Amino acid sequence: MIVIMGIHIAPAGVADFHQVLTDHPRYWGERDLRSLHLLALVQEFGSTCLVARAEDGIRGYIFGFVTPNSTGYVHLIATRDDARGTGLGRRLYVAFAEAAERHGARQLKAITSIENIGSIAFHRSLGFDMKIVDDYNGPGRAMAVFHRDLPLNVSWP
Repeated sequence: MIVIMGIHIAPAGVADFHQVLTDHPRYWGERDLRSLHLLALVQEFGSTCLVARAEDGIRGYIFGFVTPNSTGYVHLIATRDDARGTGLGRRLYVAFAEAAERHGARQLKAITSIENIGSIAFHRSLGFDMKIVDDYNGPGRAMAVFHRDLPLNVSWP
């Protein structure tokens, strides 16, 4: 567990997963991404599915896993509406990278829609390389695909 400024970053449990879904609009606004939240990730890859807890609840989370080719793949990362701009997303990424390295990861990967300029800027600020991959998510569904080597040495406010 990592503790920074009253926020505890620790592996997510099933109750955390359900709380994140209950509070979904606080993390994702109008976008309904509940279908991307897979309980199996928490159950099977618990050490790389992390939540940032404070006294007032879960402020953010990152769900991912390590692939057979030693890639730490980030499936979802989100911060609650009142935690944005605090560096929490960066802290979550660092915690995930450390957990992924313990499981043998040598690089990180993430994807987002090409329209998600906030996510693209965030990943680039973490030193990820990006390329647009046509048909990544099905015919006519290009995605921004990010890669970077580990370790993830970044600072936060």
